Amino acid sequence: MRWMILILALGLAGCATSSHVLTGVARPAIAPDQVKLYSEPPQGRYEQIAVIDAISSQSFAMSSQQKTDKVIARLKEEAAKLGANGIILQGIANETSGGGTGVSVGGYGGSYGGGHVGIGTGIGISIPSTRKNGNALAIYVYP
Repeated sequence: MRWMILILALGLAGCATSSHVLTGVARPAIAPDQVKLYSEPPQGRYEQIAVIDAISSQSFAMSSQQKTDKVIARLKEEAAKLGANGIILQGIANETSGGGTGVSVGGYGGSYGGGHVGIGTGIGISIPSTRKNGNALAIYVYP
């Protein structure tokens, strides 16, 4: 039972959709809607807090734009947890996983123990999926 809990915990930890590396001092958390998006460093004085990363997986986003929007929302959420009121977007890229095209079919038939018969079949399809990943600098912009 303990092993199952450990495996589940490790599996969930591997499903993180955002992360950060502190490069400065975190501040008290703020609401994500207070985090402003910058494409280049803002005018005036600011302080770098962290490098943040996010991915669009584990969302219901289907289009490329929806996936980009999800990445930006997750970057803002991660920055807000650190008290950053801005993010300087460093980049967003496509990442494809899964393998090309292919269909496989398999089957099994046989007998075991006292004339019992077991039959099994299976079909597998490999469908590639694309997700977005992005990174940014979480910053605190002074008023």
